[in-house]
Amino acid sequence: MNQKAAKGKATRKTARTTKTAARRAQQAQTVVTVTFRHVEPTEAIRLYAEKKLAHVSKLLKRPCEAHVILTVDKYRQHGEVTLKSGRLSVTAEEETKDLYSVIDLLTDKVSRQLKKTIGKRNTRHTRALSTGEAGAAAEEL
Repeated sequence: MNQKAAKGKATRKTARTTKTAARRAQQAQTVVTVTFRHVEPTEAIRLYAEKKLAHVSKLLKRPCEAHVILTVDKYRQHGEVTLKSGRLSVTAEEETKDLYSVIDLLTDKVSRQLKKTIGKRNTRHTRALSTGEAGAAAEEL
């Protein structure tokens, strides 16, 4: 009996891991493009931006595109992001003394905006009454 239980747990565990892997494969992917203005494009900054903005896809059900523009003017490091997914479009701008912190702040701002708009959409979504329910409600009045 103990071996059967252990075997059942093992098979359930493998089934669970395959389900998780399939769910992750179906998850919305984020395509990130990075544009550098007045600054030497480095692979480290590009990879950092792609890594940070890839986490935004966890909030969305559809694939999305993120366009990051990083600009340097003397001592000002400026960044802006435009994220598009279906009809949803979110933009953010930040400016600090470090490009890495600009990317962090942009990611935080975009995720905050997405959570807010998705929350608004979910609270406004109400199901219409079916014909049976509408008839029952009318009879009660």
